[in-house]
Amino acid sequence: MLKGKKIILGITGSIAAYKAAYLLRSLVKEGAEVQVIMTPAAKNFITPVTMAALSGKPVLGNFFESSDGSWHSHVDLGLWADLMLVAPASANTMGKMVNGIADNLLVTTYLSAKCPVFVAPAMDLDMYKHPSTQQNINKLKEFGAHIIDPGSGELASGLVGKGRMEEPDRIVEMLQSFWASQRQPESLAGRKILLTAGPTYEKIDPVRFIGNYSSGKMGYAMAEELAQRGAKVVLVSGPVKLKAQHPNIEVVPTESAAQMYQACLEHFPSCTGAIMAAAVADFTPSLTDTQKIKRKGVSIALELQPTKDIASALGEMKNSAQFLVGFALETHDALENAQMKLRKKNLDFIVLNSLEDEGAGFMTDTNKITIIDRYNNKTLYPLKEKSEVAKDIINKIEELLS
Repeated sequence: MLKGKKIILGITGSIAAYKAAYLLRSLVKEGAEVQVIMTPAAKNFITPVTMAALSGKPVLGNFFESSDGSWHSHVDLGLWADLMLVAPASANTMGKMVNGIADNLLVTTYLSAKCPVFVAPAMDLDMYKHPSTQQNINKLKEFGAHIIDPGSGELASGLVGKGRMEEPDRIVEMLQSFWASQRQPESLAGRKILLTAGPTYEKIDPVRFIGNYSSGKMGYAMAEELAQRGAKVVLVSGPVKLKAQHPNIEVVPTESAAQMYQACLEHFPSCTGAIMAAAVADFTPSLTDTQKIKRKGVSIALELQPTKDIASALGEMKNSAQFLVGFALETHDALENAQMKLRKKNLDFIVLNSLEDEGAGFMTDTNKITIIDRYNNKTLYPLKEKSEVAKDIINKIEELLS
């Protein structure tokens, strides 16, 4: 359940900080991507070098890096994370979290976090029992934090009682149980859906190509959302730097528009429907040189020919039980161009996004879309994270299927 999850692990000034190393190793072993944030006091108990080695990421702790003045944005961290875990959580840090004392990166990130927050207290028994600590724990619960109760046993002071940070393996089990409880009903179970994503590369010679700026983020976000809802996804992907996480996703790697065309024609007949999210090249070189073209000091002409239109081909193939969704990325006359594609390619609906909208389009983590159906109904959505945009699009597909 933790595979592919983005987790912030906050470490505070407690002797239990040594357990954070075991906890981090377990989270990474489960497939989570973990960003460690340490308070200044935490570095007295365990070194950032240890945590960086285990996480594979530089440990954060300062607002600014003194060497180059770069800024660690608590806002970006709060948006990035799927879950925040503060373990161990000292009485001091919990007090700051409750009262909004934003004097370190860990607390400011907590105050900016949009994700579930788990807090694992660790301290001596008298400190844990003190009314102020109990009041802060209750306040954190009221704020929506999940408190991982400490265990009882021998403490660093030599006393025996409640205050030991919960064991790392048990914390990981609790996080897994939490995510299992958050899973959506598998509303698309039994469906097989074709999805294209990313750019295509059209070779000029062995080292050069015609391409575009598509990162594949929108397509991959939809693939994950479909899989989470129980669908089997055939993801025909152009060359991207992304990896599909869910086991329900079968990736079919392609490079050129011709390869993507053949893969889609092969898989579409066995699918419930298809989503054409890839930015497929409209043109490809008529001839490809087998050797690198050398500079000769004179201009050269590059002849291009149209590629085969994948969406149009599937639109001609689809039967009454299948759906077909297209994408339109426009720079001008956006609505008119999208409506023309919708009709011409026999789509059930088209997802329009425009490069004129800031934060939308290629290589961004956000998108702003308008969905237009075959009856010319338009639904406009505000700028959102692409993972949230994916939910809007898949919701529309579920409406179509129902």
